Amino acid sequence: MEKNLEQKIRSIFQQQKAFFKTHQTKDIEFRKAQLRKFKEVFLKHMDPLCEALFTDLGKSRKEAEYVEIEIVISELDYLLDHIDEWAKPLPAESKPHPTGAEVISKVTYEPYGVSYIIGPFNYPVQLTFSPLIGALIAGNTAIIKPSENTPHVAQVLEDIIKESFDESYVAVIQGAIEENTLLLSLPFDYIFFTGSPNVGKIIMKAAAEQLIPLTLELGGKSPTIIHEDADLDKAVARISYGKWINCGQTCVAPDYIYIHESVKDAFIEKFKAYIDATYEGSSLGKIGKIVNQNQIKHLAGYLEAAPEKVVYGGRYDMETRFFEATVMDQVTWDDQVMQQEIFGPILPIMSYNDINEALEEINKRPKPLALYIFTESQELAEDVLNRTTSGDAEINSTIIHVGSHYLPFGGVGTSGMGKYHGKFSFENFSHCRSVLQVK
Repeated sequence: MEKNLEQKIRSIFQQQKAFFKTHQTKDIEFRKAQLRKFKEVFLKHMDPLCEALFTDLGKSRKEAEYVEIEIVISELDYLLDHIDEWAKPLPAESKPHPTGAEVISKVTYEPYGVSYIIGPFNYPVQLTFSPLIGALIAGNTAIIKPSENTPHVAQVLEDIIKESFDESYVAVIQGAIEENTLLLSLPFDYIFFTGSPNVGKIIMKAAAEQLIPLTLELGGKSPTIIHEDADLDKAVARISYGKWINCGQTCVAPDYIYIHESVKDAFIEKFKAYIDATYEGSSLGKIGKIVNQNQIKHLAGYLEAAPEKVVYGGRYDMETRFFEATVMDQVTWDDQVMQQEIFGPILPIMSYNDINEALEEINKRPKPLALYIFTESQELAEDVLNRTTSGDAEINSTIIHVGSHYLPFGGVGTSGMGKYHGKFSFENFSHCRSVLQVK
C-alpha cells in the first residue's frame, strides 16, 4: 500500500474520532439534517448509479431502481419519521433502594462512535447504504469500504458520500484486502460486515483482538421446502423471482429445493415452462451478470461434476459474464453443488417422502440465513418453523422479507449475527445504557 494512502486512512480515522468527541452527532436534528442532504444527493445520482449497476452486474434499470435505490430511500424516510420517538429515554421499573430512598430508572440509547461498514458486491448500493443510514440515525460516524468487485458502483458511492458529508463524519476508502487489513487494525467502535462466512471469520477475529462489537450479515444454503399440498403455480413464480434476481447472487436466494416426491415431476415441468415464458425461450443475458470470470468457473464446476443432472439451462458466456437459469434434478447431499452456498443461478432439486426425514437432514446442516416453506397448511408451516432454525423465514414466498423496514433482518450461527432494518438498525448501532438515579 502506498504510504500516502495509509496516512490518509489513519488521518480520516483520527478526524472522525475527534469529530465524534464534539458530541454533534448526538443531536437528533443534526442527524436528520445530514440524512436529508444525503437523500437529496443520492437521488440526484440515480442515473449514474443505474448505469454502474448495469456495467458491473448487468442489472436492469427497473431492478436497480427498486432493489438498490427505492428500498434504501423508503427505509431512510421511515427512520427520519420515527427517530424522535425511538431516541427518547425509556422509563423502567425500579427496585426499592436499601435505604428507602426514591429510585428512578431509565434506559437510554447512545451511539457507539466511529463505525466501519464493509459493503458486498451483490447489492452494492442497498447493502452498503442501508447499514450506513442505520449507523448515522443512531448518531455514529462512519468509514465505508465498498466492494472492489463492483468498481463502477464503488466510484459512484464515493461521489455521493463526498458530496453529502465532510470526511470527518462519513468517508469512503476504496481498496481490497490490503486496505481492509489496515482498517481492521484500527480501534473502531463498531464494525458492520456483509459477505461470506469465510471472510466473516476474518472480520470477527480482527474485531475480537480489540473487543470491538460487530454485526455479521453472512449467508448459507437457504432451503426451500415444497410440500405435496403446495400451490405449484405460486411456488414456481415466487421461487423463480427469488432465485434468478441478480443472477442468483443473493444471500437469501433459495439455494436448493426440497420437494415432496409426489409433486416433483409436475413442479419441474411447470418450472421449465415458466422460465421459458418469462424469458422468451432463454434467460441468458436477461437475469444479470455474474460478478467475475472466476465465479463463473466456480459455478461451471458444479455442472461439470454432474452434467447428467442438469435438466434445464446450463449455458454461460465467459466474456459477457452471462449465466443461464439452470435446474439440476436427482441431486443428493453428496453432490458438489450441495457442499456450500451456490451464489449463482443454479437450482438443485432433491425430493423427500417423509417431511420428518427432510427436516432432520436440514437440521444436520449449518443454520441458514433464510428458510422457505410452500404449503397450503398453516399447521404444517408452523410445525416446520417450530422444528427448524434460520435467520428468517417465509411461508409461500421468497426473499421479500429483506425489503421490509418493519422486520429485523439477519442470520443466526454461521449465517450471521445481529439484526437491522428500520428500528432494528437504530437499536443495532446504539449502545443500550441503563441509568439509575437515587434521590
